[in-house]
Order: sequence, then structure tokens, then C-alpha cells
Amino acid sequence: MAVTSQRLGRILLVRMERPAKRNAVDAGMTSGLDAALNELDDDPELLVGVLAGTPEAFSAGTDLAAGPGDPTARGGNYGVVRRRRSRPLIAAAEGLAYGGGFEIVLACDLVVASRAARFALPEVARGVIANCGALFRTHRALPLNVAKQMLLTGQPLSAERAYELGLVNELTEPGGAETAALRLAGQIVANAPVAVSESLRALEATAAEPDERGWRVTEEAAAKVKSSNDYREGVDAFLAKRPPSWTGT
Repeated sequence: MAVTSQRLGRILLVRMERPAKRNAVDAGMTSGLDAALNELDDDPELLVGVLAGTPEAFSAGTDLAAGPGDPTARGGNYGVVRRRRSRPLIAAAEGLAYGGGFEIVLACDLVVASRAARFALPEVARGVIANCGALFRTHRALPLNVAKQMLLTGQPLSAERAYELGLVNELTEPGGAETAALRLAGQIVANAPVAVSESLRALEATAAEPDERGWRVTEEAAAKVKSSNDYREGVDAFLAKRPPSWTGT
């Protein structure tokens, strides 16, 4: 199973488990994440979700060889990034969270990361763009100049730096992210469920007001990139494990 879930009282622990592919998202993982998060939102006994990967990686993003599968009706890409959730979701990041993996982190409400975690948006090095929310969510979570640096250079951001800048709520030693995320979830569970869900709903309603424009301009940019020769070259070079030869066309 690419995605497993475990009920811990009123917390749902969801794990992405394709370690050989660094938890890159294929159609099976998209389906599994969608099903797990549907369960989190639909079961009144569940109040908080924790989303984790494996010790080496949270997620490397889209599986470029297999593809991520179709967006889901409730979650959009990966079954996650366009979801309107009624329950808080905490990302527990160990190792890399690159590309779509980082966009999944950005779609969560809180982030716990180990010092071994790294965040990056390397799409420009592949001739593509971040099309799962990063073009408008990165600069909400980070200073604008840092967001531009991530999006334009593709270089990673360390967990320590992400914590200093406010992206990461809690920083742990390697191997401790999931435990700390569950502890944070327990603090939420101890509170009044209606107050928690309404607080989340109100926050999301105000924060998400510009999202429709964000998705629209992302789709326009993605369409232009996909019609370029650089797009085909970037993907071909990645799959062939060779440096790309850009033409700018």
C-alpha cells in the first residue's frame, strides 16, 4: 500500500510509504491520500490528522515516470492540495519535501519537521513549474524574497531556516517529527471540537480568498510552460539522468 492510515484515538495518522521512490506521488498514492483525508473529514470521531512520510523522505513530489494520477473530486492534485478540510492537518516532515511534496506541506495547517528535513521547489531545473499551490502559498508561509529564491533557483531550504522564518511550527531531532506532530495533535484534540473546526473554517475562509486567482494564474503559467521545448527537454533529461540542454523556446 502506498498510503497507510492508523487511528490513534481521535487522531488519524496517515503515512506515505513508497520509500524506494522517496514517496513520489503516483496514481495509487493520490487515491490513497484522497481516501484517507475523506475519512478524516467524514468521520465525526476523528478530529485531527497527521500526515507523515518515511524516515528518509516526506515526499519527492510527482513521480515523473508514472505520473500522479488524476486530481480527485474533493482533494484536487494528489488528493490534497485543493481540499477544503474541516479538520486540522499537521505535516510531519523527515528528510526531503521537494516539489509537490513541499506543496503538500504548504497545504497543511501546521508543520513539524526534524532537523534533517529539507524543503525545495526544483521544478525550474526540470523545465516545469510548481503547479500545486506553491506559486501563491510559498510567499504566505515565507517572506516574499525567500519564496522567490526557492521558486527561481530550485535550491533547498533547511529545516532550521524554515523554522526561523516561521514555516515550521516545531523543530525536532531526526526521527522525532512524527512523535512531536502527534503530541501537537493531542493538544488540539483536548479542545472543544466545534470551536476548533469553526476556528479553522474562519481562518481558511479569509486566507483562501485570493486562491481562485492563484489557481487561475498558475494554470495559465503551466499551459505556457507545457507548450515549450524546454518542458519536453527537462522531463527527458531527468528521466535519462543527463544535464538538460535548454533552448529558451
